Amino acid sequence: MGSVDASERTVTGWATRDAAGHLSPYTYTLRKTGLEDVVVKVLYCGICHTDIHQAKNHLGASKYPMVPGHEVVGEVVEVGPEVSKYVVGDVVGVGVIVGCCRDCRPCKANVEQYCNKKIWSYNDVYTDGRPTQGGFSSAMVVDQKFVVKIPAGLAPEQAAPLLCAGVTVYSPLKHFGLMTPGLRGGILGLGGVGHMGVKVAKSMGHHVTVISSSNKKRAEAMDDLGADAYLVSSDETQMAAAMDSLDYIIDTVPVKHPLEPYLALLKMDGKLVLMGVIAEPLSFVSPMVMLGRKSITGSFIGSIEETEEVLRFCVDKGLTSQIEVVKMDYVNQALERLERNDVRYRFVVDVAGSNIEDTA
Repeated sequence: MGSVDASERTVTGWATRDAAGHLSPYTYTLRKTGLEDVVVKVLYCGICHTDIHQAKNHLGASKYPMVPGHEVVGEVVEVGPEVSKYVVGDVVGVGVIVGCCRDCRPCKANVEQYCNKKIWSYNDVYTDGRPTQGGFSSAMVVDQKFVVKIPAGLAPEQAAPLLCAGVTVYSPLKHFGLMTPGLRGGILGLGGVGHMGVKVAKSMGHHVTVISSSNKKRAEAMDDLGADAYLVSSDETQMAAAMDSLDYIIDTVPVKHPLEPYLALLKMDGKLVLMGVIAEPLSFVSPMVMLGRKSITGSFIGSIEETEEVLRFCVDKGLTSQIEVVKMDYVNQALERLERNDVRYRFVVDVAGSNIEDTA
């Protein structure tokens, strides 16, 4: 194993300095490699809609300068002396969180993403008082508990979106007992998370309906992703015909929207699972859930254990994410395009190929 470097290492990331959200080169230091730390040279990093929320302070809690990025795939270049899971040269992933208390009920149940003291991979403060910075950078230092191995057979750029988008849809399907073949599921919103929802649900043997506000994405949903049906939510006739037809709906829409039209699509005991980060209240009338014993619930990413599971699931099923690989100097344009929903379906930054340390 690699040895612990007594000195701090200087790295370059692309950071936003204010709520305008524009990213540019930024030099900072990483913490010294701890006993159970893994130093990761970043190879690729996916771009998530949450990166926009954080960079532009949509949630009111952003701290600057901020280096976004939480779908990180890289190569281990150094490990602490008590690291047992990884060796130098391993290709690994780092997702949305990099710390937790390890003592609360969620932590003890291995669902550390629900720990009230979890530490986000960026826009947070680590245990040593330093700000955490994300994967739009040349390197990261991460506790081995929050690192996963990328299995053979999965290209690193393909693995990146699975660390957030992939596990975000896999986790609720597993937790709520929705992995049984033959279920009828709906995917509301066909973006980075939604397109993985279609692929994962289809691979579980579900009949999958994509629900969208217009016909614009019908061909890609049906022909490219293999959805079984396509439902236009603005078409009252189609929506009425589809009432009481779905066992669940994965709601990936990241902006305020009505819930009642989609609750009507659920069978008795159906579940509407909210996944979009929305900073405004959503509303519904109670009979919409009472008269069908329906549930509105939420789910947040997935555990480290579930992340490992979804990576293996994708290898076993031959699933890949549909991505557009870009260089770091295109990241601002990519964020603008993502905000306009102009990507099919996930941007992935080729960090190692961008030579970002030469731009500082």
